[in-house]
Amino acid sequence: MPHGELLELAVTLFSQQVWCWGQDILRPKGNWLKAVGFHRIAPPSSRKDCPSVYSLDLPESRCVILRGFGVFYGDQRYGGVFLPRYQFRPKYTKHSRLISLPWSHDDLPDLRAPQNTDRTNCASLTLDLIDWIRSYEVRVAETLGRDYRRSTLAQWGNDSKPVIPAEEMAHQWRLLGIAIAGDLPTIFPNHTQQCVG
Repeated sequence: MPHGELLELAVTLFSQQVWCWGQDILRPKGNWLKAVGFHRIAPPSSRKDCPSVYSLDLPESRCVILRGFGVFYGDQRYGGVFLPRYQFRPKYTKHSRLISLPWSHDDLPDLRAPQNTDRTNCASLTLDLIDWIRSYEVRVAETLGRDYRRSTLAQWGNDSKPVIPAEEMAHQWRLLGIAIAGDLPTIFPNHTQQCVG
């Protein structure tokens, strides 16, 4: 797949996924993020205009933090990565946990495009995050059913945005991970293929 098409697919799929997480919070039968273990952290009084932060601790000292403007994924072994919603250009930090909650971009740690020595860690984190998102969508399909995810996408494509069908979302995340692993320079410019084993 050409670089431009791969990035376009990544941005489309990720932006749609962030929308779906928002709909999962509003699920009529109860907040699905909370049902699968996320902690909802309400904003402080000084940030009442912000939506809640959703944080999930994962095995092996990993974590995921969801925001409308992107996702933070940390792993004690490799550091952390922030994936901005509309760019799909991972930003790296050596910190696997956030010191302060990300109510806005300003609350994120010093994030940067990965440098030579950090590219392997950043690539591993990004691919792990993609696999976690894939497994999340598999769980949604198996537990809530395809009709549920279809219903969350009912309004997503109403303004002529491209829509990845509900039944293809998990598979598209898998294919995206494979494509990125095989063509790392698309997401990590100047990344050499031997950086990920």
